[in-house]
Amino acid sequence: MATDATDIKDAVHAVDAAALMRLLPSRPRLLALGEPTHGEDTLLDVRNELFRQLVEQEGYRTIAIESDCMRGLVVNDYVTSGTGTLDEVMEHGFSHGWGTSAANRDLVRWMRAYNARADHDGRPPSERLRFAGFDGPLEITHAASPRQTLTALHGFLAARLDAELLPCTAQMLDHLLGDDDRWTDPAAMTDPTRSVGQSAEAGHLRLLADDLVALLDAQTPHLTATSSRDDWDRALLYGRTATGLLRYHHWMADPSPVRMTRLCALRDLMMSQALLAVAERGPAFVHAHNSHLQREMSTMQMWGGPVQWWSAGALVSARLGEEYAFVATALGTIRHRGVDAPPPDTFEGLLYALALPENRCVVDTARLATVLGSTPPTLRVSPWFGYAPLDPARLVGNDGIVFVKDIPRT
Repeated sequence: MATDATDIKDAVHAVDAAALMRLLPSRPRLLALGEPTHGEDTLLDVRNELFRQLVEQEGYRTIAIESDCMRGLVVNDYVTSGTGTLDEVMEHGFSHGWGTSAANRDLVRWMRAYNARADHDGRPPSERLRFAGFDGPLEITHAASPRQTLTALHGFLAARLDAELLPCTAQMLDHLLGDDDRWTDPAAMTDPTRSVGQSAEAGHLRLLADDLVALLDAQTPHLTATSSRDDWDRALLYGRTATGLLRYHHWMADPSPVRMTRLCALRDLMMSQALLAVAERGPAFVHAHNSHLQREMSTMQMWGGPVQWWSAGALVSARLGEEYAFVATALGTIRHRGVDAPPPDTFEGLLYALALPENRCVVDTARLATVLGSTPPTLRVSPWFGYAPLDPARLVGNDGIVFVKDIPRT
């Protein structure tokens, strides 16, 4: 690649919220920042600082991260009203092990302090920061039992409607659900015969969940008039998560070759539904892996071979258009993972060669694409499976790029 690194200096800026906003035609309802690897607090520190600036300068009030949507309610209760303790929230409010992250702890602590800061009564509800997990109750090893979401949805409806309207009793749900260990068996992820997702009980539960959600929709005028906005939003969350989980368990029991493709697609579908719900409450900052937020199809090499599916970002972008913006993150090195300086003919190598005033920068992808012309950089190959380099062919699919030159061990 013949492009001199100095040719792209006008496409590179300091990382701050104002620089991101200058890349966009208007303030998006969902501003998504991706990361190419998990578990590095340096990237979460960048996320935290950008969120603070978006709150103070652009009126954003919600952050949504790649964590269990049900557990996220624990975090939101704490940051909005002080329910529980910080230690309890970090232990119970995050999935995927994210609760051990110092950067996530800093985020939760800052959000709580912001909401309580205005006066002794705290900020008014309309100005409070909110937290949301937008992943399903899913791990790579298993999916959660639908018990929590189904029983919570049933309880919401039972407290506000005549019992005759409900399609079942709480006792019937409990009987059909059975032992939660049946649903969370880790062996079911790789062996569909171990899944209960296509059992007679699971099939009955899917019909009941559909009826409960239909009742929620049919009674919207009454239910919204007799519920707070938060309670109504939670009922909707229970409904879409219950139906999504039961659908996911159903296809876990599928022995066909496209089983993992379906499961990956269903996970991102649940993510997209959660993000669209978050967007209804106002502008939100979103953080997750690049592969979940990009506008293109995502691909992954699984134990059964490669899978390909539409990402949550692609699904949301199709609905929101310019109200969805995606900024990817690319990295120079993660030396403690064996990812050393990138080859100079790669996208990351091109940026790595710049004399950056700081360890990070924002890249104007439209301007950079013009500089590069018809000769895209070479695709970088990572020696570590946990880091996904940026695909230069997808450069124009990003509204911008955050580049972090070096990731120190944390």
